[in-house]
Amino acid sequence: MEILWFLIALGMLAAVIGPYVMRRRAGLRQVAPGTPDAADPADYGFVRQELLDIRVPGRDQDLMDVLELVQRTQDWRAASQLLAGTGKDGEARWQRVQAFAGAAAFELAQQPGVGGRWLQTWRAEAPKDAGGAQVHAEFLVQQAWRASGGVGADDHRIILEEARTVCREAALLAPGDPVPYIVELAVARGLGYPREEFEALWAKIIDRAPSHMGAHLAALHYWCEKWHGSRELADAFTHAAAARAPQGSLLAALPLFAVYEHLPEVNLVQGFYQSAVVTRAVEGALFAVHSARADDPMLAHVRHLLVFFLVRSERWAEAMDQLRHVDGYVGALPWSHSGDPAAEYAVYRALAVAGYEANGGNPATLPH
Repeated sequence: MEILWFLIALGMLAAVIGPYVMRRRAGLRQVAPGTPDAADPADYGFVRQELLDIRVPGRDQDLMDVLELVQRTQDWRAASQLLAGTGKDGEARWQRVQAFAGAAAFELAQQPGVGGRWLQTWRAEAPKDAGGAQVHAEFLVQQAWRASGGVGADDHRIILEEARTVCREAALLAPGDPVPYIVELAVARGLGYPREEFEALWAKIIDRAPSHMGAHLAALHYWCEKWHGSRELADAFTHAAAARAPQGSLLAALPLFAVYEHLPEVNLVQGFYQSAVVTRAVEGALFAVHSARADDPMLAHVRHLLVFFLVRSERWAEAMDQLRHVDGYVGALPWSHSGDPAAEYAVYRALAVAGYEANGGNPATLPH
């Protein structure tokens, strides 16, 4: 519990030093066919930039209602009840744990020393609550990555080690639940688990949820972080998962996430986004999206990344098709890698609209 008090003090220090600005993976080429200023996204019913929700990738009304209640009352019980009623074997529980942890972290960043107290109270009043332990572990992971960008490497490691401890407490509280092990994948990445230790952790996840998309994305980050420069290992991991994906699984989209993770800081190759590697990955992701259940919680994650690549590839109509499904929510890659996710998303959306209209499209021709 002491680490929560440490993080409150850390938040106060960070407020003095300045906000953490996340590294952008690739600069946006500020060129588009047509004139973006002449194409108004509002004509398509898109949400205004200032109203975009940066907390989640897609609509989850139960989560939104509970988040608003918890943040308004600072009472954790509704969050506990929602997680208790969320199945262990799907993607929704993992996303909701991330959302609650992210909300607490955001509160702390906005109100150093005060924000996020409901999580501390949750852990103090219900130490055996599995949901609370999972949210606490993910909160620590998110705080560790913030610390890695501004306060110090020692703090980063200390928080990750505490997160590992809480992950293992959470695993004991919820046998059969893959979430504590999925959270630990980020710890493995940050602490640099040796390959044998990582694979033992991964085996526990596969035993519990072999087709868990969120787990595979977290594991991909480990391969990209641990084995610098080894794109082959990351590609092998994603292509193997895609090949064994069951019908309707979004795992077929994993290679696109691997391409994104290995995007060059500066792209000097003309036509890179029309290359065979990118095209194959995009087509695989489109196939996965068309085959997936409409209520798959990870579907929005894939659609958001498709928007990025389809705009870069100047496939305007297809980008617009993805936008109409996800607009309003931007808590996903690639926007979350930006210091201002809503603004980053809005730029790509404006480019998609401009390109669509420059090629003869208009609000009446966009399917609904």
